[in-house]
Amino acid sequence: MTANDPAMAALPPEAPHPLAVGVSSCLLGQNVRWDRGHKRDSFLCDRLGPHVRYVPVCPEMGIGLGTPRETIHLERHDGAIRLLGTRTATDHTGAMTAFADSTAHLLAGEDLCGYVFKKDSPSCGLFRVRIYDPRPGHPPERTGSGLFAAGIRAAFPDLPMEEDGRLNDPRLRENFVERLFAYRRVTDLFRADWRTGDLVAFHSREKLALMAHSPEAYRALGQLVATAKGQDRTALAASYRSQYMAALTKLATPGRMTNVLNHMAGYFRRDLDSADRQELADTITEYRNGLVPLLVPLTLIRHYVRKFNVSYLADQTFLSPHPRELMLRNAL
Repeated sequence: MTANDPAMAALPPEAPHPLAVGVSSCLLGQNVRWDRGHKRDSFLCDRLGPHVRYVPVCPEMGIGLGTPRETIHLERHDGAIRLLGTRTATDHTGAMTAFADSTAHLLAGEDLCGYVFKKDSPSCGLFRVRIYDPRPGHPPERTGSGLFAAGIRAAFPDLPMEEDGRLNDPRLRENFVERLFAYRRVTDLFRADWRTGDLVAFHSREKLALMAHSPEAYRALGQLVATAKGQDRTALAASYRSQYMAALTKLATPGRMTNVLNHMAGYFRRDLDSADRQELADTITEYRNGLVPLLVPLTLIRHYVRKFNVSYLADQTFLSPHPRELMLRNAL
């Protein structure tokens, strides 16, 4: 990978050791699309950008199509999905598959924590990409994935991945960014010379975050941790990371969030007078009923965590799963 490679050029980091995030180059404003245009995404560039190091890739440039170029799409032929030029029917399937394989090998050295793909793209779309049927009377099906995106997803099954369009949804956006930082934490845990006690401590810090996403997954991971001694370390690390990341893909619901908030409020019952207890309970209820954002009860709880020096809660990643400057919980 070099800075002169038009398909894949790493951008300079904005902070020491930032999270590396793969991204479709056009989303950063690079003029690599078929019409020499781009699809610059303001959230990725202006809000998330200062907190990550992007690794941009344009697979269509990577297989030598250049810009401007003929548009391409996915077609189904005898049950197989092919990537074809829309005018000439030139078959780019083999080239794109090979490029995905070679790029996955390069990305393995980038220490990625996530990837954002361009929606609807026959090379980069993750979900609901159109698959055309050349037979008359058969409309396209929105059931496909771009060939490049599918290759990267197969190579990195636990890696957080999203499309730019879905990031316009506040819940999906917050979830994706939460998973970026979670992936870094769990990767750092197992990258070091870890011991069982380190895994126990990690699982304890992640308890409330996991409970907000999936209490069942939290309990299953707890069983894995409880039987950690004597297990093969490599297999244990792979199993924990896979289950941990899978749990976080389940969106945290207001109901589960409310349960976590009430659980935290229980730590202050002996310290708060009746008026303050009622205020906290009312604030949590208002969040549950959609009257205030999640940030409101969380701010009050953070205040009490500091005031009463509740070290267990202070260590919970649930309170600060990502930089506050991103203001992601303001809209939840």
